[in-house]
Amino acid sequence: MNNLKIQSYTIDRTDFEKRNQHRGFALWFVGLSGSGKSTLANGLQAKLFENGFNAVVLDGDNTRLGINKDLGFSEKDRIENIRRVAEISKLFVETGHIVINAFISPFESNRIQARDIISDTDFIEVYINSSVSACEKRDVKGLYKKARTGEIIDFTGISSPFEAPIKPDIVVKTDEQTPDESIDYLFEQLKTKL
Repeated sequence: MNNLKIQSYTIDRTDFEKRNQHRGFALWFVGLSGSGKSTLANGLQAKLFENGFNAVVLDGDNTRLGINKDLGFSEKDRIENIRRVAEISKLFVETGHIVINAFISPFESNRIQARDIISDTDFIEVYINSSVSACEKRDVKGLYKKARTGEIIDFTGISSPFEAPIKPDIVVKTDEQTPDESIDYLFEQLKTKL
């Protein structure tokens, strides 16, 4: 029998947010490989830090080297990858952090699951919108080339579908802006939410 229950702690979310002088929430960066998710997540974290905000980045590569290293890229494993990350994000949000999640998150159903775990009021979907051709041009890992030659199967945007967000909270068009312009734009969009 499962005897688990949510623990009550002396310091709660409102205490963290009061000390931090900002609320906790999760940004969910959605986009193709090479769209700029990790670059913008890193840059936005630095800008938030410079301005006195507590922010943490959870990135697809980094989580797959640690907490999700036992997962592959099957549909089942991709779903579990997003579920675990959403649960971790929720823990950070509850301690007053801004969590910047940078994950391809190709399916609307995965993003809905993440929103449900974190909560609708704490989840901000950010579509890092870039064309496949622009992503291929800046493909530092050579993944698109491998996908085009069949070395990688089920590659999002080539041999596996990508469902663009239906109603993202913020859209950043990285094939129309420099990384610095995109980071500044994101920061301005977030000011009202902080």
